[in-house]
Amino acid sequence: MITYKNLYDNKNVEVISSKGGVKVLEYKKDLSVDAAGAINAYFASEMNVRKRQVLIELNGNAYTISAGAMQWTAGSVKMAADVKGIGDFFGKAISSKVTKESAIKPKYEGNGLLMLEPTYKHILLEDVSEWNGLVLDDGLFLACESRIKQKVVARTNLSSAMLGNEGLFNLCLEGDGIAVLESPVPRDELIEISLENDEVRIDGNFAIAWSKSLDFRVEKSSKSLVGSAVSGEGLVNVYRGTGKILMAPCSLNIVLGESIVLLRIIKYLNSYQVIKRELDYISNSLFIFYLELLIFLFVKTNPNATNSNEPKTTT
Repeated sequence: MITYKNLYDNKNVEVISSKGGVKVLEYKKDLSVDAAGAINAYFASEMNVRKRQVLIELNGNAYTISAGAMQWTAGSVKMAADVKGIGDFFGKAISSKVTKESAIKPKYEGNGLLMLEPTYKHILLEDVSEWNGLVLDDGLFLACESRIKQKVVARTNLSSAMLGNEGLFNLCLEGDGIAVLESPVPRDELIEISLENDEVRIDGNFAIAWSKSLDFRVEKSSKSLVGSAVSGEGLVNVYRGTGKILMAPCSLNIVLGESIVLLRIIKYLNSYQVIKRELDYISNSLFIFYLELLIFLFVKTNPNATNSNEPKTTT
């Protein structure tokens, strides 16, 4: 039997959200600071920059978490690598490269408590069954019930992969259970949009999660190139169909007010200009070097050439 003191009854810790045996703990103040960092800790707390932890209560079920996310466990909790063989290992290793998630995610099962490492990011608890396949932006996954199927989904069209600035592959969660996500934006600021045979146009990569059933494409903001240029919007991300979108109020990749294609063209042009300047510098340096070498050789082979203009003296 295990008893806990100063865990559930800690006055400095508040349970800000809970769902399905998962609790999100938030520390009101950072009490473990010295005099030098007290001012920064105070204003950080006032601006909602606080430490948060995820406490998972296991009751015979299992949770899969990101590698290195576990802080401590209590009770009859066992850990196992969520790998079914060599082929599964290589498949997950390849998937981790394209989704930027950890290759091997440990699985914890049994009866007891599982506490995850503290983070300053905001924690989202989502019921995967409500999304009809939850597609995540890179780096959002923290944990989920092990019965949830994790797989990598590719873009259905080339435009969304090359121009949407969302990458070619994303992690998709399917099934029934709770998913724990790390978000740079709090849940109170996220906008949840539900679509039913309709479409949403977003100027930039503001969507952090969306339903797999939605068709994601990148299109011109207007039917004509002139209209797109005049509107100043350029290309927009278009989501069509039936499903949901979780949208942040600010761009996660700090790409504001610019077309992604134009940014890439400018990048390539700048790279070309830099390379051209370097080549011009090298060419000029080589030209000067060879010119000095020719002058040196000429002087060495014609020692009287430098004195040809000096007046001759007679004795």
